[in-house]
Amino acid sequence: MNKGYMSLETLVVHGGQRPDPQTGAISTPIYQTSTFVFKDPDHGARLFKGEEGYIYTRLGNPTIETLEKKMAILESTEAGIAFASGMAAIFNVIVSLARSGDHIIVDDTIYGGTYALMTKIIPRLGIEVSIINCSDYDQVEAVIKDKTKIIFFETPSNPTLKVIDIKRIAEIGRRRGIMVVVDNTFATPVLQRPIEHGADIALHSMTKYLSGHGDTIGGVVVGKKGYIDELKSETAIDVGACMTPFNAWLLLRGIKTLYLRIVHHSENAMKVARFLNDHPKVEKVMYPGLEEHPGHDVAKRQMFLYGGMVAFEIKGGREAGKRLLENLKLCTLAVSLGDTDTLIEHPASMTHSTYSDEECLKFGITPGLIRISVGIENGTEICEDLARGLGHV
Repeated sequence: MNKGYMSLETLVVHGGQRPDPQTGAISTPIYQTSTFVFKDPDHGARLFKGEEGYIYTRLGNPTIETLEKKMAILESTEAGIAFASGMAAIFNVIVSLARSGDHIIVDDTIYGGTYALMTKIIPRLGIEVSIINCSDYDQVEAVIKDKTKIIFFETPSNPTLKVIDIKRIAEIGRRRGIMVVVDNTFATPVLQRPIEHGADIALHSMTKYLSGHGDTIGGVVVGKKGYIDELKSETAIDVGACMTPFNAWLLLRGIKTLYLRIVHHSENAMKVARFLNDHPKVEKVMYPGLEEHPGHDVAKRQMFLYGGMVAFEIKGGREAGKRLLENLKLCTLAVSLGDTDTLIEHPASMTHSTYSDEECLKFGITPGLIRISVGIENGTEICEDLARGLGHV
């Protein structure tokens, strides 16, 4: 099944999947096995030489491959490879494309775990990392070097919802021979497909919206088949951060409702953003769907809706934010995002605590910044809960 004749609503249900040919089971079977039996010694030898088939789950598994095919279809590209986590996906991409002595460009507003990887682990491998504002396209051009291999960014970004013009960065990358890698976790392929806008690679923390239920961890990378095959054979197999068959099955199940969930998340988030925008105790709201958001025009052009993530600065700083978080009943104080439940957190002391205080301020992660992953509960009731909490500030 391909996107040529199916809508996205249909693809999230059927893309890459078919009834089990042996049993007729409509649900993809869980091939919960570490190893596979060879028909004879010659068969085993042929498989190790590249014949299609299965050897060992770290090298390939039917349940996991079904998920990989589905994600490639949803992202309008050729192939995918699943990982144990989103962080594993990012690490494998970086080390597959860059070597000691090479240079990469990374946006300055990214998930705290990714920031730690880019500033602590990747430099140990001899790879130079420039952390810059990738929405300043002149700055992107200015820092490119002869050995620049990657431009990496999130859009919308975590936690400030900065929007970056994928097409514009892709044009720079294509002109300069640099791979453009987009973390599409916040948007999902329902709202935005980076490869359609010129990016070379899209990746996700599948833990978030793709799962949607807060019950599994995983990552995925999608792109051209040639690159994905090379990533798998030259890097991922030996690094070993493979997904489990059961997690792949949970993700296949979750993705079937992705379109419905994302639309409802987005509708609720717009309602929450407008409520907060009008509240006297809120200094600033960051949501791409608001016309005053600096990236609104770009988001309107490259996204279907604006997503379920909202960030805002509360008047009174960290202490005011703490009082808000202590007085909520419906919204759940927890990190992560993309769950059915509304999750709320304080980035500076939680998800982005890997940033120094100076870095937080530099990148807009202020002491009073609150991030909400707006769930699929009743939108009015979410706003009422926030009003209740703000009443204690």
